[in-house]
Amino acid sequence: MAPLDTKPSGAPKGVWKSGKGKGRHTPKGRQFTDEAQAEITRLLGDRPRRRDLLIEFLHLIQDEHGHISADHIAALAVEMRIGQAEIYETATFYAHFDVVKEDETPPPALTIRVCDSLSCEMAGAQQLQKALEDGLDPSNVRVLRAPCMGRCDTAPVLEIGHNHIDHATPEKVQAAIAADDTHAHLPAYETFAAYEANGGYAKLKELRESGDWEKVQEDILSSGLRGLGGAGFPSGKKWGFVRMNEGTRYLAVNGDEGEPGTFKDRYYLERTPHVFLEGMLIAAWAVEAETCFIYMRDEYPAVLEILRREIAALEQAGLVEKGYIDLRRGAGAYICGEESAMIESIEGKKGLPRHRPPFVAQVGVFNRPTLVHNVETLYWVSKICREGPECLNSTEKNGRTGLRSYSVSGRVAQPGVYLLPAGSTILDVIDAAGGMAEGHVFKAYQPGGPSSGLLPASIDDVPLDFDTLQPLGTFIGSAAVVVLSGQDTARDAALNMLRFFEDESCGQCTPCRAGCEKAVKLMQAEKWDQDLLEDLCQVMGDASICGLGQAAPNPIRLVMKHFADEI
Repeated sequence: MAPLDTKPSGAPKGVWKSGKGKGRHTPKGRQFTDEAQAEITRLLGDRPRRRDLLIEFLHLIQDEHGHISADHIAALAVEMRIGQAEIYETATFYAHFDVVKEDETPPPALTIRVCDSLSCEMAGAQQLQKALEDGLDPSNVRVLRAPCMGRCDTAPVLEIGHNHIDHATPEKVQAAIAADDTHAHLPAYETFAAYEANGGYAKLKELRESGDWEKVQEDILSSGLRGLGGAGFPSGKKWGFVRMNEGTRYLAVNGDEGEPGTFKDRYYLERTPHVFLEGMLIAAWAVEAETCFIYMRDEYPAVLEILRREIAALEQAGLVEKGYIDLRRGAGAYICGEESAMIESIEGKKGLPRHRPPFVAQVGVFNRPTLVHNVETLYWVSKICREGPECLNSTEKNGRTGLRSYSVSGRVAQPGVYLLPAGSTILDVIDAAGGMAEGHVFKAYQPGGPSSGLLPASIDDVPLDFDTLQPLGTFIGSAAVVVLSGQDTARDAALNMLRFFEDESCGQCTPCRAGCEKAVKLMQAEKWDQDLLEDLCQVMGDASICGLGQAAPNPIRLVMKHFADEI
């Protein structure tokens, strides 16, 4: 017997049901247009629709359209088979994605981001931003404040599109707009061919053929190399921790150099990228990593392009298989400099720090053992393997051994990166940078980024190295030295640092999220409530999940201790 057809003639096509219901012609939820679906398909091309590539896909949309619409999100959700809410919350976590809802107007085609971190603020960033806002048509150009862009040596700095303008002025901006100069400018750097001609990658090839990873680890340990991202953990020890775990292992490079005042990683990558890349491949060989992930901050567009080109050159030369080095692009989130937050971002999620233990050496990328190193750390791994541990441990000063790359900015004559003995004092660092700028008298300094707070000029005989500053209530961190003069106030500098932490807190834990906001309000009072601020600092330091909230009180405490006359 033939099936009974109860659908009335002339009924509309699509899903139909009898009864009182109206029937449904579309799936539940927000719909998307055919145009959006076609655009998403075109942008993604033949890339695998893996969940961990979500942030890369969001970059494709943002770069193409200057924003991410609700239509784009709905179509991308279907293409990737994940929820729209999941895409929305990931996209809105990162500062460099502009999510536009159905009833909102997309931002102008051109965006200018003006850095307002300490070195740039001292160089007049606030006045620069106001001049741009007053002088440009907001319907054509959007002017935003932005955190450190890693160019503190040329403050004030802004980014117009993806083109950084050093020592920025309104006139330079107008000229760039008129010339449509909105793309990154690549500096001259050592290419793969030039590096290989000078003996590059010979050590990597030798180790791959007959090397003993434990001997290399011994050389790294004897050199005294410690993590140069700020934590200072002995670098070689990590290798053993990762290798003791069976199964697939990964290596992740932390290139999210977001600590205001720090620009040493960019300095090396824009000049000798293959020194770093060879060090990375040696470390990957040592732990038998299946893939190397390089997580590079989006504020470094020139570095990203250099790495794309030079990774392709490595693949073409047969030194790595295609896809072995997976370059990932950050999206404007300082918290992703914390290693577990970086791993969350590599997996295509919000950069929320993980609770530890377990540590990333056991449970890292895709829940597999992961070796995490900073860019400069791997730069030195390469040099130690080629030149021996002596390239670091043969230098001694003030009882300290080794070398440090100091990022120096602020009121000095010649800001820049200076490679100096690890026992150098602040006076040595200022001297290397050409002394104080004309008309300025040394007053205070930030020894290691805003997380380290401020020290007065009177403390000028302490080596700026690991373990030497802890008795003073601070630390060297990433060696981001910002020098202040008598024309600056410590309270204003500390407020700048806390505003940065307030903006960049991931919001996961209440002590950091609410504590940074409360601190900024209290610090704007004419006279600080020091007892209340100290209580707040105690709670933040004791209860915050990660180093951001734990270190944020340092600027407050050190100003209260050393600059009480200002508050």
